[in-house]
Amino acid sequence: MAPIGTLWTVPQQVTGKIVRATAAFAGIELALPEHYEHNVDNKKPEFLSKFPFGKIPAFEGADGFKLFESAAIARYVAARAPNSCLLGGSLEDAALVDQWIHLADSEVDVYTSLVRALCNSFIPYNKPAHTIFTERLIRAVNILEAHLSTRTFFVGERITLADIYVAGLIQKAVASSLDAALRAKLPNLIRHLETIVNQPKLKDIFGETTYVEKAIQFVPPAKEKKEKEPKPAAPAAPKAEKKPKKADDDEEEPLVPEEPKVKNPLDDLPKSTFNLEDWKRAYSNKDTRGPGGSLEWFYENFDYEGFSVWRVDFKYNEELTQTFMSSNQIGGFFNRLEASRKYLFGSVGVLGASNDSVISGALILRGQSAEPVVNVAPDWESYEYKQLDVKNNAEDKAFFEAALAWDLEVNGKKWVDGKNVSPDLF
Repeated sequence: MAPIGTLWTVPQQVTGKIVRATAAFAGIELALPEHYEHNVDNKKPEFLSKFPFGKIPAFEGADGFKLFESAAIARYVAARAPNSCLLGGSLEDAALVDQWIHLADSEVDVYTSLVRALCNSFIPYNKPAHTIFTERLIRAVNILEAHLSTRTFFVGERITLADIYVAGLIQKAVASSLDAALRAKLPNLIRHLETIVNQPKLKDIFGETTYVEKAIQFVPPAKEKKEKEPKPAAPAAPKAEKKPKKADDDEEEPLVPEEPKVKNPLDDLPKSTFNLEDWKRAYSNKDTRGPGGSLEWFYENFDYEGFSVWRVDFKYNEELTQTFMSSNQIGGFFNRLEASRKYLFGSVGVLGASNDSVISGALILRGQSAEPVVNVAPDWESYEYKQLDVKNNAEDKAFFEAALAWDLEVNGKKWVDGKNVSPDLF
């Protein structure tokens, strides 16, 4: 069967998965472009002449017919295979399919994305807004749950486009906002999700479902504690007889014993010769490149057994807009790494321009695994981590040095702003 057209998307895009799943279920072939780089190709004049908003997913039929917006593309694909009954068996069924798609789009996906944007500092955090967005999301999933409590599918007795669309957006939501406690109240919605994404024709497209234990939360920067100035010692006085304590005595309440601190397994690693505090001072006080620079100091002192170097890349660059907001996103991530600050150093930046940027950089971490260091941040899984061999691999070494020197360039995108994280802010 020849493809009915070409679909522009990227593998991780949820709405692109929904369109691809619709085609697979209907037995329709869709072609993907041979080469497509998001935020590069969709900014080119030839793409914008077809799809003026520059958004994906975007569809161009073999006959030249063009569509953007995922719901419209999915509906068109479903309509191309009427025997699949993806749009229902009647005009009323088709209207109900559209109803559930619109509800999931406008009430589930919008608020899932807004909550993630707030907690990841894409937009300035606002607690009342977070509360309202979460309440709207919960109200929507409760409506979906109530509907599915008396039926297997959303419309009729077989899978329709509504089921594929809702399941795709719920799969996204359970990975960030619908945590274990809330999912326990949504057994029918979760049953429906598992039913759809595990259909033989769809399983490879939707992949494994990630369920978060706790919903994504904003973690504010830690406030510095001010040390109390010691009170001047009072002159020695004869020991007086102890009097009964009065109700209005101004004495301090007994201190509550502190909870025992949980030992970090990183502390059990063999002692390292590389001192992050010394490295921080070298990086802060020396030129990065050149003779006598901080990079020269690094290579002379680095402990390749006790520490490791990692490339870090944000997974959802297609969601980035203004570069200053992307910079805030980095700052928010670093703030949420506060509990591991003594185990890492980092230099991460925004590369590119507004509405066409990526977040990338380098981390120096204690040990040989990234997860034990970065998993203190609730959003650590929003980033990809790749260990760099700065000792033997010239390409890895060049990337690392450029990230620290703030002149990194990735796919033609140049460094425009950056932040550092270290044992102490400087």
